Amino acid sequence: MIQLRDVHKHYGDYHALRGIDLEIKKGEFFSLLGPSGCGKTTLLRTIAGFEAPSSGSLTIDGRDMAGVAANHRPTNMVFQSYAIFPHLSVAENVGFGLRRDPRSKAEKARAVAESLEMVGLGGYGARAAHALSGGQRQRVALARALILKPKVLLLDEPLSALDKKMRETMQVELIKLQRNVGITFILVTHDQEEALIMSDRIAVMFEGNIAQMADPETMYRRPNSRRVAEFIGKMNLLPATAAMERNRIVVDVAGLGRGAIEPDQAPSGVQPGATTVGIRPETLSILFPGETTDRRLAAGTVDEVVYFGDMTYYDVRIPGVEQPLTISMKNLIGRPVLDVGAVTQVVWDERSLVVLSR
Repeated sequence: MIQLRDVHKHYGDYHALRGIDLEIKKGEFFSLLGPSGCGKTTLLRTIAGFEAPSSGSLTIDGRDMAGVAANHRPTNMVFQSYAIFPHLSVAENVGFGLRRDPRSKAEKARAVAESLEMVGLGGYGARAAHALSGGQRQRVALARALILKPKVLLLDEPLSALDKKMRETMQVELIKLQRNVGITFILVTHDQEEALIMSDRIAVMFEGNIAQMADPETMYRRPNSRRVAEFIGKMNLLPATAAMERNRIVVDVAGLGRGAIEPDQAPSGVQPGATTVGIRPETLSILFPGETTDRRLAAGTVDEVVYFGDMTYYDVRIPGVEQPLTISMKNLIGRPVLDVGAVTQVVWDERSLVVLSR
């Protein structure tokens, strides 16, 4: 559906996009993820036609977009601010883009009603826009964008103004909506969890470059660099040495010991010698009294405890490692919450390790 080839964008001396190569499939929910200033919104605005690339090519549905104005592209955009007109009703907001549509008044009204039903606001047409909640305004913005039947819907951090509970609800609603309408969605977000939940694929951006592009599971389990690993969720980073032995990678990890891992656990390859190994908190566990395991063990001491209700996060110090390991544990019935200073055993497995490039 969308293809970018070697796209650059300059603002004077500032290089906002640096040779972006990207293909987004028809019907895909695609996310651009990265910190503020990484170029993700500039890339979205370039696709929308609000910014012209300094060089490179962009095609949408096989058509070259060079010189094509934003209002003539098969795209529509939902802005972070929603841009709802407070003096208009909900129906008038949703139907705003149909003002020059040749259809009859009754046909337009029917299209507005269908769009409101699609976003779960059936019967809200006569309501004043200024009387809506944040979540309802977001739905109105979606209905207004979808009524024009774009081939691509562009979402510029559309959930950032919502509270946590409403944001989680709308994440699920957006997934359902995208599946129902079947068009390509491109989401810009700085929220890693949001991107993992909603996306078919994610592109992580830093400083105008795409650092990694993958499905959410691959991005989380097999980040291709230390920078991506640190940006996507929590990752314990441990110094290690690595060597190739008979198509496997043998790593000696500080505090944990020596083990053999598969080549796919080094997404960017491995150079023999000193390296960094990552391991996620939920792939580690604590061996509680009365429990047994056939996995690897390392002695440790609880340094910090953070209780979240369903989960407890432990920082555990193990000999030979400067920083404590963060371990997340489900609070199961009968499982105690350990105190700071408790001596324990950390359970780990070679399959959880990932070798990270710089």
